[in-house]
Amino acid sequence: MFLDFEKELVELHQKISQLKRLYQLGEKEKEKELRRLQREFRKKAKEIYSKLDPWERVQLARHPQRPHTIDYIGLIFKDFIELHGDRRFGDDKAIVAGFGYLDDLPIAIIGHEKGRTTKEKMERNFGMPHPEGYRKAIRVAKLAEHYCLPVITFVDTPGAYPGIGAEERGQSEAIAESLYTFGYLKVPVIAVVIGEGGSGGALALGVANVVLMLQNSIYSVISPEGCAAILWKDQSKVKDASRALKLTAKDLLELKVIDAIVPEPLGSAHWDPVRTARVLKRCIKKHLKPLLTMNSQELVNQRIKKFEKMGFFIER
Repeated sequence: MFLDFEKELVELHQKISQLKRLYQLGEKEKEKELRRLQREFRKKAKEIYSKLDPWERVQLARHPQRPHTIDYIGLIFKDFIELHGDRRFGDDKAIVAGFGYLDDLPIAIIGHEKGRTTKEKMERNFGMPHPEGYRKAIRVAKLAEHYCLPVITFVDTPGAYPGIGAEERGQSEAIAESLYTFGYLKVPVIAVVIGEGGSGGALALGVANVVLMLQNSIYSVISPEGCAAILWKDQSKVKDASRALKLTAKDLLELKVIDAIVPEPLGSAHWDPVRTARVLKRCIKKHLKPLLTMNSQELVNQRIKKFEKMGFFIER
């Protein structure tokens, strides 16, 4: 499945894939045409993705082929061991948490996971965590603190699950505890918004020393659909809501809600997840390096000051 504004790119991509197969089968004369089409694809992708409006960015952030947390874990980290359960109720598969290595550095990894197939999406609750998911994240974060390991979180959720069971088990309390825990962790924390960052369900894993966003991800207090329903009571206003919410990476960098934008090769991550992961890994290492030189109190103070600065404005 591809979006309407990607039709030209899909046709080019299919031609490139066919030529690659022929080239790999020994038809070396196809190389010149292959290179030409690859250049054309890059040029066309740059042109298309540079002109997108906020609503189209929302669609890209939700793209069914977009890499998820599990994809980045496999491409960036080594020897990942997943931990399960919150030691209270059960295991929430909407959040993946465990330990692995960033090159030779042991690290804790926590992230939302939406799932890819219909079965996986059902198992992962479409990336909408229950309270036990956040409590699992808290458990792994505190383990990381105990062993002095940095924490990397991946944010990709429409929001926390609003069901009756989740509310009965303390959804808001679990999110609040997660915010507090990540706010005062005595180890470096880097959060990366890789797709859809929705409401408190996203912010629960988004309190960090450094917050990064992939170029076509979004981060907002509410979905455009929810905003349109509340403000205009009209779903046709989603484009207006997307603009008003200032949810794109560019908007949030200007507002200083995030610290850096991670570029997506070929215009969008789903065209080349491997290259996207490579770029993201470099960016994580770059921002982690100075954090590793700070002591625990400096890390906490930096994090608190960073979030205290948000939301200030001058009334004219």
